[in-house]
Amino acid sequence: MNNTTLLLDPSDNVGVALTDLDRGQKVALNGLELEIQEFVAAKHKFAIREFQPGEDILMYGTIVGEATQAIPKGNAITLQNIRHKTRHYTKTTGHFNWKAPDVSKWKERTFLGYKRSDNQVGTANYWLVLPLVFCENTNVKLLQEAFENALGFSEPNPYEIQIKNLISGFQNKKITETVAEKPVKNQSRIFENLDGIRFLTHDLGCGGTRQDAEALCALLAGYINHPNVAGATVMSLGCQNAQASILLEKLSKIQKGQPKTVIICDQQQEGTTDQLIQKAIKETFEGLVEANQAQREPFPLSKLVIGLECGGSDGFSGISANPTLGRVSDLIVALGGSAILSEFPELCGAEQNLISRCESEALADKFIHLMEAYNESAKRVGSGFDMNPSPGNIKDGLLTDAIKSCGAAKKGGTAPISDVLDYTEYLKTPGLNLLCTPGNDVESTTGLAGSGANVILFTTGLGTPTGNPICPVIKVSTNNKLAKRMPDIIDFDSGSIISGEDTIETCGEKLLELVVQVASGTMQTKAELNKNYDFIPWKRGVSL
Repeated sequence: MNNTTLLLDPSDNVGVALTDLDRGQKVALNGLELEIQEFVAAKHKFAIREFQPGEDILMYGTIVGEATQAIPKGNAITLQNIRHKTRHYTKTTGHFNWKAPDVSKWKERTFLGYKRSDNQVGTANYWLVLPLVFCENTNVKLLQEAFENALGFSEPNPYEIQIKNLISGFQNKKITETVAEKPVKNQSRIFENLDGIRFLTHDLGCGGTRQDAEALCALLAGYINHPNVAGATVMSLGCQNAQASILLEKLSKIQKGQPKTVIICDQQQEGTTDQLIQKAIKETFEGLVEANQAQREPFPLSKLVIGLECGGSDGFSGISANPTLGRVSDLIVALGGSAILSEFPELCGAEQNLISRCESEALADKFIHLMEAYNESAKRVGSGFDMNPSPGNIKDGLLTDAIKSCGAAKKGGTAPISDVLDYTEYLKTPGLNLLCTPGNDVESTTGLAGSGANVILFTTGLGTPTGNPICPVIKVSTNNKLAKRMPDIIDFDSGSIISGEDTIETCGEKLLELVVQVASGTMQTKAELNKNYDFIPWKRGVSL
């Protein structure tokens, strides 16, 4: 790769700056030589020919914007001279022939997972405690403190020392501790084969529409059915819209094999809070004893379900990290496993590529319907997919939603699309799946886990601590600077692609090796170590 500039596709009419480009600097792109006419920051784009107002801006071989004024050759592409535009798509799938990657070296590889009775395989073994309504959040937190302290899952907060130092200074007392003295992790684990108890809270369950309650119950059912979950304790007030009966009905539609243990604790039935908590503790402890009987054993990589996500994206996302995820996705699919590509607002502009890869016209129609209905609902409140890029995205080179989307779609690799899932639909078909979620990082990762992803790969160019309560989230940086600046949240650096040390293929294989380690429980992700257990259900309104 040229270490200063890049042309992503031979048909593109703008180049990408891999480093800062100064005015007067001469650059070469695929045999084309030109002089930079004004400063172009790294990750941003520049014109490789002259543009007139209304002419299309091409990247990734497709339309990502249009010129709003004349742009001289060699000038920077900015929000002042372009705006969002996408190519029109058709509803025909065409004839798609996929050349699968060579996976011979991976065919005999295994990871150590937990087998469930429905033939799913978990990459972790958790017990889940969740509320059906926000009224039960306090009781969930009571249970969390009691269980984590008693079972050895809690850790002292290192920032307590800093507060104690401040108190000592305020009271003019001698300081006896320093922030550098980190507390020792509690190692007194009671259940050796239990990776933890995960406690969810949320602000839904009542007061919204009946559709909100239905969607919440479907999402929570997906979490209970998840292969990383051994069983669940459900806290209910009793009178809320999200009834336990709805949750159990949703669960019965997706679960296979022997039903998992689901403990329902209804506060209005039990009486006092003390009676409720005592029942929850007693029955949950019995469930933990049962869950602890599970042990890791080897399984083929075809049992992996990879969630594909990006957040805090930058101008390198579609060049390094996202294509690396695409390579891992292709490898997993070729091995008979599954991958799930989410974030529909960030597929705007990449529709035709995805439609052409759908295995049937019915799937293409479902994808188009979900995309258009979602976009229209956003427009009704004065928004739209074109308003998806955040200030951070724009600052780092993702000027239009189409530029962002065509790079984001690279996470899905090149495989055929075997299924299209609406939000809360559970995975049922191996191969590459599309899942309708917002682009919002936590709402999307929450949805990916709810649809069955047992490992999530998450690319970021700006940095984000996002994790998930039940599914390990591997954070992949797009550039070396981020990996060095925020090593506490980054698990894997794909910046070696930008520097030319790695190809997408070699970087993808290295990342898959890390996936195997994380799936086997031999390595924890930074999000797990930092307890970034983020959970936000999508309230089916407008969230981009």
